Amino acid sequence: MNRLIYHLVAFLVVAIWGTTFVFTKLLLIAGLTAAQIFVLRFVVAYVLLFAYSLTRWSFRLFASSWKDELLMAALGVTGGSLYFLMENSAMIYTTTTNTSLIVCLCPLFAALLIALFYRSQRLHGLQIVGTVMAAIGVVVVVLNGHFVLHLSPLGDTLAFGACLCWALYSLLMIPANQRYNSLFITRKVFFYGLLSMIPYFIVSPEWPSLSLVLRTDVLLNLLFLGCVASMLCYLLWNWTIKKLGAVVVTNYVYFNPVVTVFFAWIVLTERITLYFLLGTLLILVGMYFCNRGR
Repeated sequence: MNRLIYHLVAFLVVAIWGTTFVFTKLLLIAGLTAAQIFVLRFVVAYVLLFAYSLTRWSFRLFASSWKDELLMAALGVTGGSLYFLMENSAMIYTTTTNTSLIVCLCPLFAALLIALFYRSQRLHGLQIVGTVMAAIGVVVVVLNGHFVLHLSPLGDTLAFGACLCWALYSLLMIPANQRYNSLFITRKVFFYGLLSMIPYFIVSPEWPSLSLVLRTDVLLNLLFLGCVASMLCYLLWNWTIKKLGAVVVTNYVYFNPVVTVFFAWIVLTERITLYFLLGTLLILVGMYFCNRGR
């Protein structure tokens, strides 16, 4: 029963992340940049987590060693600043389809990367079949019957960089989870994610006006992204990695485009196609094989 709960939580996190494109798009339309949105949502998440951490008897400000502190910094960069900057920048130079397709295939790269360092987390037999099947399902959902990709070397490279960032984040979470609790790790991810954005804003020191940030629709969207999509979801994601393992949890990223399309159908009345249903079926069966094999 406990493992079922962990799986449901991982799916819930991906489901929430799959809806964030709507809220991010609304903020972009309102006049915020991608970097500004990232910083504001991480500031909200960090302040709330830090305040909550102060109420815990086990509160600690730093890791046990400078090596572990560097590990936390690497998590903040790979799972925070660099990942978001590369993903959002990719959509400037290439299509949303290309970006979504490349980024959502990160479980494949995460599995390969983790297998190089951790024999116990390598995929075998039915699990390999399952993750490949799920990856094919992602391709079918994202392309939606239009099998033409508009190649853009710079944009596609940035998207692939974001994909590798999340794969590396999954790898680094393994030693971090062995020594620290999810609350401490998540707080550090937000802190170093924000800290590593300083060079970006030195080069591009644009900042939204206070009146824009406090506008009701903008503020509500930022609070959702900060409180739910960042603070709650990162905390739960890191917790499920501790419980189920990095490879199993990262595979749930395959559901991201499925939730996005489904949410667009509900909110934007976009059409559900046969390709979406077929791709979703492949992802579901593939995930079943992955978990069955384990």
